Order: sequence, then structure tokens, then C-alpha cells
Amino acid sequence: MPRGAKRALSLTQKQLPRTPDLLRELVAHLRESRTELRQVWARRITEGKLLTAMSNDEIFAEATSIYDNYVEALETGTFEALQAYARNLSERIIPRGVETHEVIGIVLLLRDVLARSLSEKYQDDVTLWNRVQDVYEPAANRIAITVAVGFVQERERVIREQQEAIRVLSTPVLQVRERLLILPIIGVIDPHRARQLTEQLLRGIRTNRAKVVVIDITGVPVMDENVANHLVQTVEAARLLGAQVIITGLSPEIAQTLVTIGVELGKMNTVGDLQGGIEEAERALGYKVVITGEPAVQE
Repeated sequence: MPRGAKRALSLTQKQLPRTPDLLRELVAHLRESRTELRQVWARRITEGKLLTAMSNDEIFAEATSIYDNYVEALETGTFEALQAYARNLSERIIPRGVETHEVIGIVLLLRDVLARSLSEKYQDDVTLWNRVQDVYEPAANRIAITVAVGFVQERERVIREQQEAIRVLSTPVLQVRERLLILPIIGVIDPHRARQLTEQLLRGIRTNRAKVVVIDITGVPVMDENVANHLVQTVEAARLLGAQVIITGLSPEIAQTLVTIGVELGKMNTVGDLQGGIEEAERALGYKVVITGEPAVQE
């Protein structure tokens, strides 16, 4: 390289601001341009049909908060406040049906809006613009990842809670009277649901100190060998906890499955229907079952 070129390059390098100084300059520019850039970003969110579950006023309010948190994270290089805000935002918008791609989309839009503004500011100095990109892009990408991860984690938490609620509702352990529980099962039972069913039933037996449990499988259309084995194990586990189990609603197909796997139905207490099972359970608890009918009409 010619000596003159080396001197020019050296001079240029000396004139370039240091990274901390450059970062402060970037942050100052983004704060000064806050009103304009925030409006541009909010408009692009609407044009991109993102956050459609929210009104324009709500989008603008959230855009303001996200913008300020974004710039603060750029300035400080710390992401705790941004992470906290991302979790709070997720808690508020997930129940309204906002999807993951929408959140990621708005953050990437903000990154691009700010990058375009910086590009216009430094477009006359290619060397300095390259330095600006080196400072801005890694931080902007990390911010985008932080917000996206926070949203996904919150969404997964909500999904887990919903699944747990559905599980509880789909296999409700009901206390009919003291020491008597009923477990009505409806729908297909897969191995995962069978394990959950057993856990919930045994927890109910212990919590309610149950002595008799009626498991009604009238609403179960089919049961394979693995699930049938699990049902047998559930009956045995309940017995170990001191509870007698009565199975009601046993279909011919499920009975055949139990026979196929070698279960002696004589060892299982089975009753034809739920009403009969409850009456059998009450007798086992020492209650006197009285069948009442319509009184005779006196002529």
C-alpha cells in the first residue's frame, strides 16, 4: 500500500469515534427521533396486519413502551428490564389471541425502521456507517431474540396451564358423599391420559380419604391392551390405598380386551351402569339403599 494511502487510512481511523461514544451518539439520535420513528413503526405494524386483535390506540401505546425499552437496552447493554417488559406484554396480549409471528414481526420491523434512520444519518460516510452497523446490529438482534424468547416462554406456560385445566375437566374426580368418589371417563384414553387419570384418582383418594371409588367407562368407545393393563393397575393401586373400586359401563368390546390380556373379571367388581355402581358403593359404605317410586293413586 502506498505511504500516502497508509497515512490517510491511519488518519481516518483516528477520526472515527470510539465504540462507547458512537453508541451514545446512536442512542441520542434515536431518542431525538422518537416521535417520528415511533409513528412510522406503528404505521408499518398496521400495514403489515400485525396485532390485529388490538386497536390502533393500543398498538401506539405498546409501540411507545417497546420503543423506550428497546433504546434503553441499546444504551445500557442490559436486558433485564426488557425481559420483564416482554413477559408483562405477553401476559396481556396472549389471551387476546396474538400469535408468536406477530410479536417477532413487530420487533423485526422496529429493528429495520431504526436501521433505516441510522442509514440516512450516516449515508455520506461509508466507513462510519460500517462502524455503526457493527455497533447496532448485534445489539438489535439480541433484543429481538430476548423479546421473542420471552413471548414463547409465556405462551408455553399458558398452554401448559390450559392443558392441565383440560386434563382436570376431562377426568374429574367427584366426591358424591363422604368417602365415596366417582370418576366418569369420556373419550379415547391414550397411555399419557391413562397415567394422568391414575395420578389424579390416587390423589383424590388420599385427599378425601375415600373408601369406595366408582369408575364409569360408559363413555369410553375403545381400549387397547396397554390402557386396559393400566386400568387394572389403577384398580390395584387404589386397593393399596385402602379404596375399593367399582367399574361401571363395561362394554362387551372392553370386556373382551380384558379377557384377552388375562384379567379375571371375577376379581374386578363390575356393575352394569353408573346408578347401579353408586348403589353398590353406598351399600359397601354401610348406607341403606331405598328404591322409591311413585305413590299409588287412591281411587
